[in-house]
Amino acid sequence: MKSTRDRILQTLLEQPSCTIQELADAVSISPISVRHHLNNLKADGLVTEREERHGVGRPRLVYLLTEQGREQFPTRYLRLTNRLLDQLKESLPEPVVASIFSQMAASMAAQYAQQVEKLSLEQKLEFLKRALADEGFDIEWDRTTNQYIIREVSCPYYHIGQKHPEVCLLDQSLLSSVLSIPAEKVQCILNGDGHCAYAIPIPEEKST
Repeated sequence: MKSTRDRILQTLLEQPSCTIQELADAVSISPISVRHHLNNLKADGLVTEREERHGVGRPRLVYLLTEQGREQFPTRYLRLTNRLLDQLKESLPEPVVASIFSQMAASMAAQYAQQVEKLSLEQKLEFLKRALADEGFDIEWDRTTNQYIIREVSCPYYHIGQKHPEVCLLDQSLLSSVLSIPAEKVQCILNGDGHCAYAIPIPEEKST
């Protein structure tokens, strides 16, 4: 039997933009209880709220699933992606498949070229941190004596990468292209490490 929390999420999946009263009627609990569950769901990033015009008078407050909330429900995307990659690898030689991922990374890097052209290396790292967040990555970086270490705290390709590790070429190539320095992979979650990590050497300062 589904929990009240799950029933609220299911209702919002089937009927987007519900008020508290509409949710209370749908899951057969009091509006006060619904509000309590919604506060927890908002804190978890699964539900958001917005004002919506509804006839004459003040806007009403409605609730919707966030993208993270929608991802709580089973999809066929992972299965489809794996099948597409299976077919790609069966149809093309391995170097060609690797080249395709590199070309995808180059295409993504080209979108950022003008934005990073005049940035310092550390500014580029900060730019990548924001840009990759839009792609589903959560990265951190820090500087050691002679290199920068970039850590992927979370990776959207993890489940696909378990069967098709070639997808790891995408973010590695993207990092190298945007930073204009080869990114060396020093840790990989697929090899049992806690996360993926890349090392970037600190460029030598040019003498004047």
